[in-house]
Amino acid sequence: MSDNDITTTALHDAFFALHHGLPRQGPGSDTTTRRLLSLAGPLPERPRVLDLGCGPGRSALLLAAEAGAEVTAVDLHEPFLAELRRTAAARGLDERIHTLRADMGALEELPDGSFDLVWAESSAWVIGFDRALAEWRRLLAPGGTLVLTECVWTTEEPGETARGFWEEHYRLRTVAGNAAAAVEAGFHVLGTVLQPEEDWDEYYAPLAAHADAADLSVPGMAEAVSGARAEIALRREHGAEYGYAGFALRPADPRWRTREETAADVPLVREINAAAFATPDEAGLVDALRGDRAAWLPGLSYVAEAPDGTVAAYALITRCHVDGAPAAALAPVAVAPAYQRTGAGQAVVRAVLDAARLRGERLVLVLGHPEYYPRFGFARASEYGIRPTFEVPDEAMMALDLDGSGAVTRGTISYPAAFGV
Repeated sequence: MSDNDITTTALHDAFFALHHGLPRQGPGSDTTTRRLLSLAGPLPERPRVLDLGCGPGRSALLLAAEAGAEVTAVDLHEPFLAELRRTAAARGLDERIHTLRADMGALEELPDGSFDLVWAESSAWVIGFDRALAEWRRLLAPGGTLVLTECVWTTEEPGETARGFWEEHYRLRTVAGNAAAAVEAGFHVLGTVLQPEEDWDEYYAPLAAHADAADLSVPGMAEAVSGARAEIALRREHGAEYGYAGFALRPADPRWRTREETAADVPLVREINAAAFATPDEAGLVDALRGDRAAWLPGLSYVAEAPDGTVAAYALITRCHVDGAPAAALAPVAVAPAYQRTGAGQAVVRAVLDAARLRGERLVLVLGHPEYYPRFGFARASEYGIRPTFEVPDEAMMALDLDGSGAVTRGTISYPAAFGV
């Protein structure tokens, strides 16, 4: 064994010695895990979950206990898996959690479509965000969801120090950049969560304590401690420039091709709206909005095509305002009668919401069926302090915070004149 090999082995062993006994191996919290779980949408009664890079298993334990999940917990470091097995047994969860020592970048032994939820908190960086999207998608059952967290830039112009550190270690994007990569890879973005500073404290406070207590005479330990302290100092001084974000992603339904409308689609869109509603008002609304330059948002008029190329569904997002601040209105959503209750409507709504997210929209409002739109992440607008100027049932006026920040304008909704309200 060469001196370089010995040094590498010593650093590896010291790194894990420094991290043993930490409750987490990356920024996170039970609160964030629960919030990400809520974005995944409804799950089967006993969902099959794959937790990749599970570490000591904080997320795996929560998913087993609170989601009733059957968890396959994967990590390459056997001591972490042993710790998870002991904790699971102590909590009576050993029948729900199964450990697997494996490389998250080499999961050939796991069959396609075998998990309802693939989960990776603070671990996707090991193989890279784009590779994770490409390789883990096959593991999802139909309707399954991929949830992962990733370090991101939280400013468009990070400073030299932060950029220099991360360019040496790992390429960061913004939340919008990763969302765009997910859409390009064939996923819909169900939601994103920018993790709070407390999530970093849950990781770095115990790590700093371990660093202070470490035996620096152990080979490689001085270097491991130095690296940990440098990372903690960077976060303390430049934490406003980067953070961790969670992404809930679902593969697009392959039955429907979704795209922006073309000029040739305009009469077809009119026909679909006329056929989908009891009156011609919705078809007239779209025509009126097309003529309103202040309301029309290029690129946010979407169709879904059936396998034979037929335009099966339509969704439109236009500009509205909340107390003068720009927001977006989803309306109308229409499905041709022959394709209703087939998933075409869901496909086109998810696609136009992705398009709105990628163009930087932050808030989308919809007046619609309270049992339909929550599947896309909509909640009562009143929960955000947002209300219409007209009387509607509270549960029917809904809002979607696209970037998950909660930083949306409160106040009264102003619709374009074409809506007549």
